[in-house]
Amino acid sequence: MQLHLKCILIASLYAAGCHQNNSNNNSSAASDTGTAATATTEVSGETSNGIQFKKQGTLAFVSKTGADTLRKIDIQLAQTDEQRADGLMYRKSMTDDQGMLFIFNDMEERAFWMKNTYISLDIIYIADNMEIVSIQKYATPLSEESLPSFKKAKYVLEVNGGFSDKYHIKYGDKIAYQ
Repeated sequence: MQLHLKCILIASLYAAGCHQNNSNNNSSAASDTGTAATATTEVSGETSNGIQFKKQGTLAFVSKTGADTLRKIDIQLAQTDEQRADGLMYRKSMTDDQGMLFIFNDMEERAFWMKNTYISLDIIYIADNMEIVSIQKYATPLSEESLPSFKKAKYVLEVNGGFSDKYHIKYGDKIAYQ
């Protein structure tokens, strides 16, 4: 019984921390926490609602054989609790060469949802060795359904819905970012 309650508490806290509505309705694009990554921030791709994508790095998808780079994208980072809670909420669009990389301090099973997220996303779960461990494809906008990783992950990457199929991103492929 105690283990069951602990699991429910952890799941609830995690879900609240991943994508909760911040009282001031800022997205992570509007948050600037002064991390080292924000020193090289480049603003591009303002959406119709005024929320901007902030380029804070680049990410490459590498095939599981290591022979081919499948795709490169610009990334915005979500490293703080506030940034992770806001994620891509309230954005109306994102290009195929953009994504948001959520960075956590530990390897845990993760679960995201689409509350207040207007664009369909592929949610890519990544282990600490940079290997893709699972993908939730075509997540339904505005849904509060939990989309679990099913395996432990340290990173989560959100890209446009259909991105994984379009660029042949699969389990076992790896990422590299800077």
